[in-house]
Amino acid sequence: MRAWLPEVEPVGPERATERDIEGLNRVFADAFTDRYRRDGLVGVRVPQLNPAVWRFALLDAADGAFLWRDERGEVAAFNVAHRSGSEGWMGPLAVRPDRQSSGVGKTIVRTAIDWLLDRGVTTLGLETMPRTVDNVGFYSRLGFDPGHLTVTLTHDIARRGHTAPKLLSERKGAAGEAALNAARLLAGSLIPGVDYTHEIMLTAELQLGDTCLIEGRDGLDAFVLWHSVPLADARSGDEVRVLKLAARSPAAFDAAIAATEAAAAQVGIRRVAFRCQTIYAEAFRRLIERNYRVRWTDLRMTYQGHGERTAASGVVFSNWEI
Repeated sequence: MRAWLPEVEPVGPERATERDIEGLNRVFADAFTDRYRRDGLVGVRVPQLNPAVWRFALLDAADGAFLWRDERGEVAAFNVAHRSGSEGWMGPLAVRPDRQSSGVGKTIVRTAIDWLLDRGVTTLGLETMPRTVDNVGFYSRLGFDPGHLTVTLTHDIARRGHTAPKLLSERKGAAGEAALNAARLLAGSLIPGVDYTHEIMLTAELQLGDTCLIEGRDGLDAFVLWHSVPLADARSGDEVRVLKLAARSPAAFDAAIAATEAAAAQVGIRRVAFRCQTIYAEAFRRLIERNYRVRWTDLRMTYQGHGERTAASGVVFSNWEI
């Protein structure tokens, strides 16, 4: 017998706002828990996200935060599309388990694709679990091509012995504006068109973390945007997570790692997590040599004709997850 499917299509899209966080969180946890179950990981229960992290995601996406409701007005699906200058990506996105296999997934992905393309992005991507062949096949049929991996690496650092990092939060007024402009220029010089300053400013505004500044003789050599708030709801802060990183040279990248570790020690957190795009093989090797351990992998996929651009020299990490 065919499984029961509702006759009424979800209504949307509408813009997701902070008042929707509770409903978004339920769909997020239920959908990803169901995904793990279908992958054979029956005992895994995905926790809800920290509402502060949701707030960051929704404000970062602005009009790109889409949701669909069922006939009772409850959240049935969502897709949060982000744009950092010329770089566009989507996530998180999910369809409530009882509304899957009905075409809703295609709708939410195509809506985000159209929205990002209308805003002129040259890169359009997402990340998914490489072991989940259903997801890889689903996105491929919608025009996405598989690329390299994003590997999450973590390291438990010493509490002492670090040189105090230079942080954006220490720069006030004109000095802060100058630092933001330097970060914009640095990222744009490595990959023309990308701009991570909105995420940097939003992180500061919401007090979720900070940005390390690594200065050289001729200006800013690297920056690292990181969050220290817990990712999962009702958990204590257990790691500093790097969202964006730009470094103009291998030496600047090494200094960026050291500054991030020092920042973590300064806020009393021992674990640092980098999400390394493996197209930067030397950067990956440098993290391994510093005793970082591989914890997780995600497959990077990009939309046809809108592949990911990488720095010809230097390193740029851009986290396509919240």
